[in-house]
Amino acid sequence: MLIDLQIHSTYSDGYLTPTEVAGFLSRQGVKTASLTDHNTVSGQSEFRRACQKKGVKAITGLELYVKKNNHTFNILWYNFDDKNPELHKLLRKSQMRRRRIMRRVFNRLEEEGFKIDYKILDRYNHYIPSNRVATDLVKSKSNYRKVKEELGLRNVKGSDVVKDYFYKVGSRRLKNSYIGWKQIVDLKEKIGGQLVLCHPAKRNIPKESVLEDLVNTGLEGIEKLSPHHSYGEIMQIQRLARKHDLAETGGSDFHLEEGGKYPVQRAWDYFKIDSEYLREIDRII
Repeated sequence: MLIDLQIHSTYSDGYLTPTEVAGFLSRQGVKTASLTDHNTVSGQSEFRRACQKKGVKAITGLELYVKKNNHTFNILWYNFDDKNPELHKLLRKSQMRRRRIMRRVFNRLEEEGFKIDYKILDRYNHYIPSNRVATDLVKSKSNYRKVKEELGLRNVKGSDVVKDYFYKVGSRRLKNSYIGWKQIVDLKEKIGGQLVLCHPAKRNIPKESVLEDLVNTGLEGIEKLSPHHSYGEIMQIQRLARKHDLAETGGSDFHLEEGGKYPVQRAWDYFKIDSEYLREIDRII
């Protein structure tokens, strides 16, 4: 059975609405899916309604930036009560921190000669997406010329701004808004669900001691199939899943279709997730 348990919409850094995402998934033959927007559950109700119309089973989902001691990582959370007021309060605090961080980045860019329209931030009521904000910035002709000259590019894309201005090491770096692991685990006791380590090989698979600590304090799964993972990394992750009795999940990390005349338009053109290859996936779906 085809599934996809990591997808993003316009409520975070995706480019399709939850309804459009459901239509896309249906056309790909996906039977079970989860909308996992960053630090927001605002698209869940729309996604569930749209999936029901398309015959796709919707799993409540969320992706969070998490910190435990000196370690930072991403967590996918499934099958929790997305109406819980305490959850909404936690997410709203995270969203406001992200907004303040992005405003500081804007301040620094303005000092360096960029033309900054702070109203750009008002377009995003939930998660502030670096990719779409960067695209908004280079819609200004003066900003476009500045980036083109400074980076020596023929054509400028939003991804160039993200890489060289938002996430470049320095005082203007855009930092993620992390939530403490203990806060999440404590809240999970009240609202349920499963916590899954998200694309663990994207930034290096955690050390064995770190993974053991997470498992002992509430981690129940690990994302095995991801376009961010090599074949060798997938083999390593499935060995870890068996050793620590973790459910295995898979997701395309879908954000958009590329456009243009490229033969590969999206992760699904080369990467499809079959539940047959995922250990204990029934715990989640």
